[in-house]
Amino acid sequence: MKNKKPESNLEDLNQKILVQDEIMALAKANSPRLLNKFRLVYPDFFEKLSAIQPGLKNSELIFCIYLKLNMTTKEIATCIFVTPKAIQNRKNRIRKKLNIPSEFDIYKWFNEI
Repeated sequence: MKNKKPESNLEDLNQKILVQDEIMALAKANSPRLLNKFRLVYPDFFEKLSAIQPGLKNSELIFCIYLKLNMTTKEIATCIFVTPKAIQNRKNRIRKKLNIPSEFDIYKWFNEI
């Protein structure tokens, strides 16, 4: 019996890694399935966001996913075919909407949510 528990934990870990890899692949491909997949895997994330700002649009939620995935400004810009400056502007707008202080690291804020 004791041998089965570590195997189960290992299987759970492998499953989590596969799901995270799939989410990252969807993000990098700018897939329309990203929002639904992320919502299925991390429902708490969206509940916490809507508690802070209930009126976020799908495009803003998707942008929040990119930030939650710790994607750099340049990576996000490449994925969604815009300039890094446009991503910086979006970060600033999301920061204002979610009341994230400018001195606080936005990636750290999303990691804690």
